[in-house]
Amino acid sequence: MFTGSLTADLLLGDVHSLKGKRAVVRPILAELRRRYAVAAAEVGDQDLHRRVLLGVATVAGDAGQVTDVLDACERLLAERPEVTLLSTHRQLFSGTD
Repeated sequence: MFTGSLTADLLLGDVHSLKGKRAVVRPILAELRRRYAVAAAEVGDQDLHRRVLLGVATVAGDAGQVTDVLDACERLLAERPEVTLLSTHRQLFSGTD
C-alpha cells in the first residue's frame, strides 16, 4: 500500500475578503474530490485572503498510481485561471515505512 500527499501553495486572483476566498477555494476542493477520489482540504494560510495552502492525499496499491493521481491534481490546480500555483511539495510513503 502506498500513500501520497501533495501540498500546494496558491495565490488567489481578485479576492478581497475571506468570504471571497472561500467562494474560490470550495469549488476547487470539490472538483479535486469528485474527479480524483482524493482527500482534499485547506491546510494553511486560513487567515490570509489572497493565499491558500491546499493539501491532497491519496492511497493506492501501486506507487505509480499514487504519482499519476497527484500529477493530475497538480495539473488541475495549475490550469485554474482564478489561481496561480506558486509551489508544491510531495511525499510518498510505502506500507513498510
